[in-house]
Amino acid sequence: MSKFYARRRVSILAALSGLIASVALFNAPTASAALPTPVSGATARSYLAQLTVATEDRTGYDRDLFPHWITQSGACNTREVVLKRDGTNVVQDSSCAATSGSWYSVYDGATWTAASDLDIDHLVPLAEAWDSGADSWTTSRRQSFANDLTRPQLIAVTDNVNQAKGDQDPATWMPSRTAYRCTYVRAWVQVKYYYGLSVDSAEKSALTNYLASC
Repeated sequence: MSKFYARRRVSILAALSGLIASVALFNAPTASAALPTPVSGATARSYLAQLTVATEDRTGYDRDLFPHWITQSGACNTREVVLKRDGTNVVQDSSCAATSGSWYSVYDGATWTAASDLDIDHLVPLAEAWDSGADSWTTSRRQSFANDLTRPQLIAVTDNVNQAKGDQDPATWMPSRTAYRCTYVRAWVQVKYYYGLSVDSAEKSALTNYLASC
């Protein structure tokens, strides 16, 4: 084989290897789905240091005090917007309901092809928000919090994982995928900081520990 053809063969093989790697990367699930990118670890640590530490108080909490899944555009409510945003090849019907698609749940690493297998998680739960300051908000502000598509607050995840999380904070619950925990706590702190919510002492300790490695 001539040196010319040998070099050409090596070049072709290198190009093919690069193409295969690119395809694999494109098809792999993203580490953060389509959650708005949270602040950096350094910024989150700065924000956390500024949050008020206070005992939680759930007196008077009712989920209905946070109007959620409001209409965002046309027939699409917040849930359907997040399902479309966080999924791959999502098809919606005339009422904006997702009829097909694929969703990768970053909390547990599961992939689903039915929208009914997914919940839209309020990363900072509604009850947690109430406990840490939202009890004094107007209904309008609670509605904005419950439907916030701008901050890293809403994400499509496996339904039973979300149900197991419930209203727990990072002191007692974290995603089982350790690779996502840094993103999770950065998002948690960003949301609490933006909305002026407090943290309790155990929550702050857990956030401090997780953010130390972010």
